[in-house]
Amino acid sequence: MKIAIGISGASGAIYGLRLLERLHSRSGVETHLILSKSGEKTLFLETGKLAADVRSLADYWYPLEDIGARLASGSNCMDAMVVAPCSIHTMSSIAAGITSNLLIRAADVVLKERRKLILLVRETPFHLGHLRSMTALAEMGAIIAPPIPAFYHHPETVMDIVDHSVDRVLDLLGLPDQAVRRWQGTVK
Repeated sequence: MKIAIGISGASGAIYGLRLLERLHSRSGVETHLILSKSGEKTLFLETGKLAADVRSLADYWYPLEDIGARLASGSNCMDAMVVAPCSIHTMSSIAAGITSNLLIRAADVVLKERRKLILLVRETPFHLGHLRSMTALAEMGAIIAPPIPAFYHHPETVMDIVDHSVDRVLDLLGLPDQAVRRWQGTVK
């Protein structure tokens, strides 16, 4: 399975980082990273990690400006794409079809090729324009999955809360991780 992972500048860079960590050791999964400049800055501010640290977890990575990269073409489409976190700017650009950089173009390609696009939109509260963009994306086939914390699994750490959202993404990708599915009560 080939999965593109975009990390935009919204707060919550840990979601993209953790998803890459969880996919890194999986056999049969190939990851392609696009890290925006603001995503790089937010990643460092929130986690202390450098872009090189995150890139080392991906099988391939691409500069944001590389609009000629293979992710920009439907002839080399990914099986799925996750934008985690997804800023309102990125979400709105995807919804409007404004493909001004590789992250947005790759998401556009995934949508046009009818592949799975999962957006971990990070913003609160939402105004009507945000909600309309989300509706348009859902109508196009995207999955809007804001990383909203749940507490029925009795999280003990922030990472437990992060992992819950990442577990949901893995389930949406068809790659459930049985070792950490406490929230469904399936751990044996």
